Amino acid sequence: MIENHIDIIIVGAGLSGICMAHYLERDCPKNKYMILEGRKRMGGTWDLFKYPGVRSDSDMGTLGYRFRPWVEEQQIADGPSILKYIKETAEEDGSYDKIKFNHKLLKAEWSSENKKWSLTILNTNTKKEIIWTCNFMISCTGYYKYENGYTPDFKNLNLYKGQFIHPQFWPENLNYQGKKIIVIGSGATAATLIPALAENGAGQVTMLQRSPTYFISMPKKDRLAKVLSKFLPRKLVYLISRWKNIGIAVFSYGYSRINPKKMKAFLIKEVKKMLPEGYDVEKHFTPNYNPWDQRLCLVPDGDFFKAIKNGKADVVTDHIDCFTEKGIQLKSGEILEADIVVSATGLVILPFGGVKVNIDGKPLELNKSFSYKGTMVSDVPNFGLILGYTNASWTLKADLAAEYICRFINHMEKNNFSYGIPVYNDEGEGEPSMGELTSGYVKRAAGLLPLNGLKKPWRIDQNYIKDVFLFRFGKIKDGHILFKK
Repeated sequence: MIENHIDIIIVGAGLSGICMAHYLERDCPKNKYMILEGRKRMGGTWDLFKYPGVRSDSDMGTLGYRFRPWVEEQQIADGPSILKYIKETAEEDGSYDKIKFNHKLLKAEWSSENKKWSLTILNTNTKKEIIWTCNFMISCTGYYKYENGYTPDFKNLNLYKGQFIHPQFWPENLNYQGKKIIVIGSGATAATLIPALAENGAGQVTMLQRSPTYFISMPKKDRLAKVLSKFLPRKLVYLISRWKNIGIAVFSYGYSRINPKKMKAFLIKEVKKMLPEGYDVEKHFTPNYNPWDQRLCLVPDGDFFKAIKNGKADVVTDHIDCFTEKGIQLKSGEILEADIVVSATGLVILPFGGVKVNIDGKPLELNKSFSYKGTMVSDVPNFGLILGYTNASWTLKADLAAEYICRFINHMEKNNFSYGIPVYNDEGEGEPSMGELTSGYVKRAAGLLPLNGLKKPWRIDQNYIKDVFLFRFGKIKDGHILFKK
């Protein structure tokens, strides 16, 4: 088998992969790199999801890249607009030409003797496997499985005669005009789907939830940015808008952890204002957990609540007993009939895109490793990992991590090091890296992801402002990295 070599390989051509490529182009111009993309198109999440109304659950002032201003008026952007933004970024940077489409990474093996990674890659067009070696590998695959979403084991689902759909695989040209639709779930996907279906011809849309979620409304258009754009340069307006939104997010999260009862009361009060008079807010919109134990669900211009107020959508809070021929029977005994049932029940966590990783012939036990700055993994040489925040926009962390990885690579080259390995020497067994969240997909992922240590740099604080200092100005040689020549 022919073996090819390149300096750096990025795995994944989505939001994170293109971000990483930009910083390599800017900060590591002497290094040659390529991007492996297992699918035939770039964009990752924003190319995969096609369900009605698909949009960001963060403002584009912070979901957009720090180095490339988002210039559209809509701050809560739809999926196609975000995909266009990622593609244009790649084309402007020149990273688009570095993407190898239909190249799926199967296995990655590090050799300390050879001081390089050996990657087994499947060309999904030819069905042939090829080998590429590299000095540094960076995983930008996100954290969920593209091949299937999470669907609970619903009793008697086989009896149901209607159409059953998971949003991750929305049928093209689905006709839902005038039909009764049940959306199972109350997260970001459900809150996006319901107003989109209601506004575009569905007969009646019901959100069926086991328990309530926290919702917060945000204007689709940034009013401050609109005013400032009349007399300030575009980049400056973007910077001001970005830091305004970062400040709001950091304050909101911090206040929620310090005063959860007050934050809970505020959120529920705001939701009550958007619902019809006398609506049972206690039953349907008062969660049994504290704000930010799970992500807040963003609703642009309150469109989800408008659909309820207009009578086009409703909410049922109950547990599913089983499916019937015509719909769903609840634990309470009530039967909900539906022509279409949408299971917006979440994702399947899949670290590193399911790639098998070996270090000097031994399989990597990821759940026994520790996360270094949330960007590298203990005992894994010359390896970077791009994962976003769980309490803020994904790209805020991706930007910092990509910039840091370039600093790390340049430090090794300057000092003639062949590789660097994060080494965990702190006391303590650690805890799950997403342990603060209680969402279903997080609980299901317990035991899959690297652990959090007890203190920095082994502890992920989910705080952008702290991370700015840690990533941009913190020492590369901090006593936690073993460098070898």
